[in-house]
Amino acid sequence: MIKKFLFLSVFAFVLISATTANKRKDSEKVVVQPINIDYNIPYLQKNFVGFKEAVAFKESQGSYTVVNTLGYLGKYQFGRTTLERFNIHNTDAFLKNPELQEKAFIALCKVNKWILRRDIKRSVGKTMNGVIITESGILAAAHLSGAGNVKKFLRSGGSQRFSDAYGASIQSYMKNFADYDVSNIIADRKATI
Repeated sequence: MIKKFLFLSVFAFVLISATTANKRKDSEKVVVQPINIDYNIPYLQKNFVGFKEAVAFKESQGSYTVVNTLGYLGKYQFGRTTLERFNIHNTDAFLKNPELQEKAFIALCKVNKWILRRDIKRSVGKTMNGVIITESGILAAAHLSGAGNVKKFLRSGGSQRFSDAYGASIQSYMKNFADYDVSNIIADRKATI
């Protein structure tokens, strides 16, 4: 019995000593930080990549596979009728295909830019309800509510308002997505994927 006690005591002492030694070694380690860090992450810039990633984050937190409570699908939360416009009928396949979702977003931006081309010319730079109207804000609002509702908003000087079922408004999208460079999106009525 005494042998067992001595053995366990020595074992406990060795274990504690080893653990303490490891702790000392860990605290003595030097952490080296990188000297040059490039914080220009593409989706943080005010270009088209930044625009689409900001819209995606607002819509789905960037998830390609999410379907919301209203049935909107994917990273950019497309409605089924919008997808049908681009000959996409298999929503399960759409949710599993990030490349197709990216192409659909670009095609929709092209179509919306064509539908809203005159309103973009007339409205960019004006202030409505305290919001400066920009081309990227218009395109983001069209993604939220459809180009027709954005036309109504712009042509009414901001008095015709629209909010989706979750409370997001045309005005909030115009404000939150202002000043991105979307000049690489060419207006195209017949844009396809």
